[in-house]
Amino acid sequence: MSELLKKTLVNSNELEQLLKDREEGKVDFLLVDVREPMEYDMGHIKGVDMLKPTSSFQSWASDFLDEYKNKTVIFTCRTDARSGSVQRVFQQNGMDSVINHSGGIVSYRGEIER
Repeated sequence: MSELLKKTLVNSNELEQLLKDREEGKVDFLLVDVREPMEYDMGHIKGVDMLKPTSSFQSWASDFLDEYKNKTVIFTCRTDARSGSVQRVFQQNGMDSVINHSGGIVSYRGEIER
């Protein structure tokens, strides 16, 4: 396992490397965007596995925790405020391997999909 996946924060350069490593089968994690659908549609990081809007957090959080509690998950948003909040809630509920993308998509220089 990459040392980066043992951290609680990864910056955009580290996330870009992790996505490359995942593509090569070296690491396994989920990348979850917690912005709103309109923001996501304007552009998202290539490699995002799912969109889970913060505005509907109450409707998806419990099932997400049950399904992915033992999986490494990286949360991203625009700047890292929402993803940081989501990360803290999951940490408080026993999810050990949750990582916040520090700086969010505004600091990301890798490939963006629209």
